Amino acid sequence: MGALEGQVALITGGGSGLGRALVERFIAEGARVGVLERSAEKVAQLAADFPQQVVAVTGDVRSMADNDTAVGETVARFGRLDCFIGNAAVWDHGASLLDIPSERLPDAFDELFAINVKGYLLGAKAAAPALVKSEGSLIFTLSNSAFYPGGGGPLYTASKHAAVGLVRQLAYELAPKVRVNAVAPSGMASDLRGPQALGQQDTRIMDSRSPDAIRAILPLQFFPEPKDFTGPYVLLAARGDNRTLSGVMINADCGLGIRGIRHVAGGLNL
Repeated sequence: MGALEGQVALITGGGSGLGRALVERFIAEGARVGVLERSAEKVAQLAADFPQQVVAVTGDVRSMADNDTAVGETVARFGRLDCFIGNAAVWDHGASLLDIPSERLPDAFDELFAINVKGYLLGAKAAAPALVKSEGSLIFTLSNSAFYPGGGGPLYTASKHAAVGLVRQLAYELAPKVRVNAVAPSGMASDLRGPQALGQQDTRIMDSRSPDAIRAILPLQFFPEPKDFTGPYVLLAARGDNRTLSGVMINADCGLGIRGIRHVAGGLNL
């Protein structure tokens, strides 16, 4: 029996990358899963791959109506909701303040914060009544950029710092019924793209970062796959393993925080 046997989760951005890895891991742990995904093609693929375990909805996390629809269809299909995972995001590919054209900066801010912060807030609002009823949990995907600079530019870094405040405030407001936590992964190979306002909508994270470059800055000296980050989410969602954690942010950064993002990793390659 898996750690999430009988639970129902809803994951935003569940069509690829970390979101898709979470869908697969949660199913393996015994959960059934709802997905809110912007790409109709990825929604169709999820429905084809997991016809019994997944209900996938095409929509945008920036829309309150789409978040409400995803929650409603998940509950209608599976009868309950135990965990909401806010995961959909965009990255700014490290665009610096000086590099972003002044005429693009306001729109880029609005787009990135609307997805990375408002998307989490709207998802939490839509899911909260069902989670209070089930005494479930909220989990948000952060980043090493939620704790220190250099993992993105000022737009992305500020958005992930804002999400830290959202975790803490919602953990305070929703206690004792709902646990609110987060996982902050390091870089990985995924379909994570940038904002349209910066012309980055078709640029994936691995178009501007190589596996070797990511591996080199990580003290654990390996290039993680999305599936490598799914364990902390299972821990935080599992009632049997987590009765005590709320307002907690698991920094799953492959040791990056012990020495910062700029320096070459030291130690022995055994």
